[in-house]
Amino acid sequence: MSQAKVDRYKEEKQKREKLQKKEKRELLLWKIVGIIVLVALVGWIGFSVYQNVQKDASHTYEMKTDALDHYMNGLNAETETSSEASTETTEKTTEETAAEGEKKQDLLNRMWRNPCLNDTYEPGSTFKIITMAAGLEEGVVSTEDRFFCPGYKVVEDRRIHCAKRTGHGAQSFVEGAQNSCNPVFIEVGLRLGADRYYKYFKQFGLLKKTGIDLPGEAGTIMHNPKNMGEVELATVSFGQSFQITPIQLATTVSGIINGGNRITPHFGISVESADGTKVRTLEYPVESGIVSGETSRTVRTILETVVSEGSGKNAGIQGLSIGGKTATSQTLPRGSGRYISSFLGFAPAEDPKVLALCIIYAPQGMYYGGIIAAPVVRSIFENVLPYLGIERTVTETPFGENRADGVD
Repeated sequence: MSQAKVDRYKEEKQKREKLQKKEKRELLLWKIVGIIVLVALVGWIGFSVYQNVQKDASHTYEMKTDALDHYMNGLNAETETSSEASTETTEKTTEETAAEGEKKQDLLNRMWRNPCLNDTYEPGSTFKIITMAAGLEEGVVSTEDRFFCPGYKVVEDRRIHCAKRTGHGAQSFVEGAQNSCNPVFIEVGLRLGADRYYKYFKQFGLLKKTGIDLPGEAGTIMHNPKNMGEVELATVSFGQSFQITPIQLATTVSGIINGGNRITPHFGISVESADGTKVRTLEYPVESGIVSGETSRTVRTILETVVSEGSGKNAGIQGLSIGGKTATSQTLPRGSGRYISSFLGFAPAEDPKVLALCIIYAPQGMYYGGIIAAPVVRSIFENVLPYLGIERTVTETPFGENRADGVD
């Protein structure tokens, strides 16, 4: 190839390269212009829209919504009132139902609860009959024994007072029973000692339930013999610091005064068919020999003098021999001013056929058992004894005056 052709080829190549570069520059320039135009257009459109929105926003549009507001408020008020009324009705109904349920249950408990066997209490001086029987049976005391009451008895570090703070002075065991003197019976209890006293507690049946044919009988609440010191023994001797049921006391005393036979209290006598035919006779256990016949007679005699000559005179009925024992005990806590007044009586004293126990809880005003409980038992006997065929005997002198120095 000649030199001229070579030079011409190089020249044409350079021209083509320059042309390509120029075309690239023009193309890039058009792209930049197009982008600038597009951005400007978008900006202009956006600005126009913004101005229109701002212009529209400067105008205030009002709409009458009073009717709608009134309707919505009324609807809300009705809903709230209905809700509150419903809640109040529900709460009231629930409270009334609960109150009525509690009241009904309380009435049912009162109706079916029998305090004579469902509840326990501190018997007080009526329990001195137990101490009397145990002391006589064990031989640690006799009717001729003499005692002195200064108005209290010191046991260990305790001064235990008598009902008569000034004291009964010198007296026999029988007079001590008539006066319901605490120091006398404390002395008898201490002579017995905790072990022998507890033995008679068990022998008399006081540590078990009576077995009455009614549900819910409570048991005796008594000191553990291992923890019964002289102070506990002293207070138990006159009927405090432990609890028994009224039916337990009545059952035990009945066994002591009837010759020593502890009879199971009961209501059922026989089972009969619909036509009245006797199917079987109900039988109940009897424990014999809880005390000797001699002790039983002595206890009856002493308790008869409690009514004829002692603190139980208000239970006396002219022409009838009544035996019994008064009691006035403080409820817990001591010193609360609340008392339990009671009287246990039986008739006729020489051959008991009926026994009654009157207990008055928290009496108002006068609270001595010999004054407010004894007349109740007298009234019972006046009505019951004629039905048993027990008539009064004619006497030339009125019923004996009370020569006891204490009240209980």
